[in-house]
Amino acid sequence: MLSISFRHMPARITTALALTLLASGAIAQSSDPIKVGLMLPTSGTFAELGKTVVNGFKLYVSENGGKLAGRTVQYVELDDESDPSKANENANKLVKRDRVDVLVGTIHSGVAMTMARVARDTNTLMIVPNAGAAEITGAMCAPNVFRTSFSNWQPGYASGLLAARKHKTAVTISWKYAAGDESVRGFREGFEKGGGKVIKDLNLPFPNVEFQPLLTELATIKPEAAYVFVAGAGQVKFVRDYAAAGLKNNIPLYGAFITEGTLAAQGESASGLQTALHYADGLKNPKNDAFIASYKNTFNATPDVFAVQGYDAAQLFAAGLNAVKGDTKKKAEMIKAMEIAKLESPRGPLSFSKSHNPIQDMYARVATGNQNVMTDVIVKALADPSPDCKI
Repeated sequence: MLSISFRHMPARITTALALTLLASGAIAQSSDPIKVGLMLPTSGTFAELGKTVVNGFKLYVSENGGKLAGRTVQYVELDDESDPSKANENANKLVKRDRVDVLVGTIHSGVAMTMARVARDTNTLMIVPNAGAAEITGAMCAPNVFRTSFSNWQPGYASGLLAARKHKTAVTISWKYAAGDESVRGFREGFEKGGGKVIKDLNLPFPNVEFQPLLTELATIKPEAAYVFVAGAGQVKFVRDYAAAGLKNNIPLYGAFITEGTLAAQGESASGLQTALHYADGLKNPKNDAFIASYKNTFNATPDVFAVQGYDAAQLFAAGLNAVKGDTKKKAEMIKAMEIAKLESPRGPLSFSKSHNPIQDMYARVATGNQNVMTDVIVKALADPSPDCKI
């Protein structure tokens, strides 16, 4: 190996050589691809959601010529299998073996929390494009961890405000796990702020879908409204069971994700259901119009909230990279730029709180055909208080 000694060289030659070596290092940095670690499910229950998030992320990069801050992008993709027991090993593979510049993931909150621990321990930049666990931007918050989706509290709180517009009493139904508890807590806070009262919280173990005993109890209690938090196949069955039990027309049902991505499977049972979320089908703004057209042209499909969250993860990463002209070694400067970023998102204005959780508008939506159509804005620029974050 060639060894260069500066000891006996004239000062002017030493300086010139040093500058040359520094320049060659900068050229190598700029010519190397940026490594993006996409740790999302490609199999199992959440595979389609993972695919849509990835589509959104890659769409933004594609719209920028396949580069971010002038550097090509290399994707290192890993199926997290929505399995928390494998999360530590998988995240460490991407960080320590593949040396990714950013860790992007995931759908499952349990997996995401382990990823966040790895990111925090290794000072790896991480962007969460879905999982809403409060801890990620709460007690576990870190300078290098951001979220472009929501906290479970946000859509729950907005749903409570929405239901309180027409009703004074409500019962909640949810799976008994962290996401369900956090969503219900948000609903209760919003509903009570609007003058309502939650009479009772009903729940069943995750991922049990035997809802009939709870629906029978709900019918006996006879509240003015009900709020539900279940996901995936559970939300399809719940909405169908709710309508079949004759409750739909007697106790109006509210939720956040209860009709998201499942309207076709839910059919007439979902028609007219009101939900609250940070995106709505056909939301009218110039950025969303362009986003929908671009997504349809690229993937021959209509984008949903998960695609938006992936797209904005790429936008946020780009905001950091642009601030340092692609020099990923300037991590502190990147993080500062991401903290103050004000993104033009398909969902509307998007910025970030002290805990790095999205500050975003929340929309009232009604299920019409195969779309969740916006009716109005429930609350503008909603930020999760994140009282446990100590950044």
